[in-house]
Amino acid sequence: MASERPIYLDYGATTPVDPRVVQAMLPWLSEHFGNPASGSHAWGWEAEEAVEQARRQVAALIGAQARDIVWTSGATESNNLALKGVAHSYQDKGRHLVTVKTEHKAVLDTMHALQGEGFEVTYLDVLPNGLVDIDAFAAALRPDTIVASVMAVNNEIGVVQDLQALGSLCRERGVIFHVDAAQATGKVALDMQAMPIDLMSLASHKTYGPKGIGALYVGRKPRVRVQAQIHGGGQERGMRSGTLATHQIVGMGKAFALAQDEMAQDSAHARALQQRLLTGLQALEPIVINGDLVQRVPHNLNISVPYVEGEALLAGLPELALSSGSACTSASLEPSHVLRALGRSDALAHSTLRITFGRFTTEADIDRALACMQRCVARLRAISPLPELQVQP
Repeated sequence: MASERPIYLDYGATTPVDPRVVQAMLPWLSEHFGNPASGSHAWGWEAEEAVEQARRQVAALIGAQARDIVWTSGATESNNLALKGVAHSYQDKGRHLVTVKTEHKAVLDTMHALQGEGFEVTYLDVLPNGLVDIDAFAAALRPDTIVASVMAVNNEIGVVQDLQALGSLCRERGVIFHVDAAQATGKVALDMQAMPIDLMSLASHKTYGPKGIGALYVGRKPRVRVQAQIHGGGQERGMRSGTLATHQIVGMGKAFALAQDEMAQDSAHARALQQRLLTGLQALEPIVINGDLVQRVPHNLNISVPYVEGEALLAGLPELALSSGSACTSASLEPSHVLRALGRSDALAHSTLRITFGRFTTEADIDRALACMQRCVARLRAISPLPELQVQP
């Protein structure tokens, strides 16, 4: 068993690149290697057309116009560009920002950096199910608030926020609404024509595309000013300079086109796997499921296992590739900030597994994973002193 690769259940960290995406990218690494900014010959023209085709594909998935899409290196850069770019552009109007304690570190750390520049940030608590309290959000918006940032789908617990309600409140108050949608594309319907969203961060590698490429949707109605954070050749309408990575952009475009075509079947597949997992996890009772079970993408189950020591739990599952939280904070020994925001104890937060799956996960994978988890938890509970400690959720 040790020689076998573990079952991959960490789609929340990154998805496998779809083989069809790989095939679409390969020509742009070999015979079509022109710079899309080279406007004087055919090598550049064909690269530019490939970039624009991908821009249209990415825009189509979220109901946007192609001209609204700005290429970046990924959702982290998109979050930085959106929040810093807006804060610097609108600081004469106000210096107050609003976000949520369960956001990705790419948003929270950007907000902390802006605090260091003199901006004031309100960090909102969430309800016990991980959802934003709409009334508390409304109360946090002030006359000097210039931007609010709420992620569409939480990367650790998979809950889906009510973007329509939150965005409508922002639109009424003249507050720019930014959404980190890295975990949402291909999982939930997004329509920039109908939703009151001004800025949206997009990632390729969470939607079966390559790493190292992402995008920022920048709304035009109302028009949003974003001050560049990277300066150089003036690419991407001056908002993000740098030579465009044609092969990665083509890959993201193809991945988003596939996501648009196959979202219904991908979601149905994930729902079936999630239900299979939920049924099998009953054998591990007591367990705690983190995050609302209804307002949630089906590609994620985040469970805490009482009476089991956290490090021993992960170490006891070498057959499974999964995580205890976000891949971006896995180097930290601190309990998940998301689970803390839900009110989980440190002990329970440490005894947590984030199980994420998707397009290429099979029922056999789920069954094998359940068998491994059942064996591991039974063994650890048999030797654990924690039941006597009465660990509470």
